[in-house]
Amino acid sequence: MEQYSLWQVLVLAVVQGITEFLPVSSDGHLALVEPLIWQSSAARPHAMDLTIVLHLGTLGSILVYYRQRAFRLLGEDRHVMWLIILGTLPAVALVFVCKKLFDDAFEPVLKSTLLAGFMLPVTGVALIWTQARATGNRDYHELTWRDSLLIGIAQAAAILPGLSRSGSTIAAGLSLGMSRPAAATYSFLLAIPALAGAGVYEAFSMFKDHQPLSTSTTNLAIGAAVSFLVGLAALSLLSRLVERGRLHYFGWYCIVLGLVVIVLNVAG
Repeated sequence: MEQYSLWQVLVLAVVQGITEFLPVSSDGHLALVEPLIWQSSAARPHAMDLTIVLHLGTLGSILVYYRQRAFRLLGEDRHVMWLIILGTLPAVALVFVCKKLFDDAFEPVLKSTLLAGFMLPVTGVALIWTQARATGNRDYHELTWRDSLLIGIAQAAAILPGLSRSGSTIAAGLSLGMSRPAAATYSFLLAIPALAGAGVYEAFSMFKDHQPLSTSTTNLAIGAAVSFLVGLAALSLLSRLVERGRLHYFGWYCIVLGLVVIVLNVAG
């Protein structure tokens, strides 16, 4: 089986680093980009290993960028850590149920470009709504367990390609009266167990199914490093845009891109 080359890994790493944090759906963009850069007539490799290392790279970005707040979760903000754990449960339950009930049909759904095309405008509408929403003043320390579950449900829904995890959770936080910076911070603190758990789950699945590597170990290491560095830059950019209330720019982008993807799929 052919493997991904270094340039293909670099493209996917840059896409992952940017779209994991900017509210445009990383899974949706990866589902769109992977077929475009695979130029061989051979079947694409099952790139579970590449998915794992790119997610670990962006996880590292969060841990570095929010390192002070992450350390406080182990001390003075312990109650927030429990809220984050609670908010992670909907995503865990959804993946478990989908895997058990649909199994082989689950993976193609996550890679569907047509589904991404339909879900991207949904993300777009949510982001445009955040512009019209009056800014609240609640900090993430003030969330209740019900609030955390609601934001967690928004995160779980983003398992669908085209639904942005960061966009969904930030919009959910704003709907609960959070300030823009607080909603963004909580969104990415909530991403820590989600990304770590996804990496562990995918690694276990890869080991269980004895899947071969989709590229060399050197390329995997380079991909992780690139997604980490690009992710840091994307986090810094998003923080500034959130504070200025500029998420609606990404909303229009998602709507236009989604419509283009739908038209291209229908046209064959």
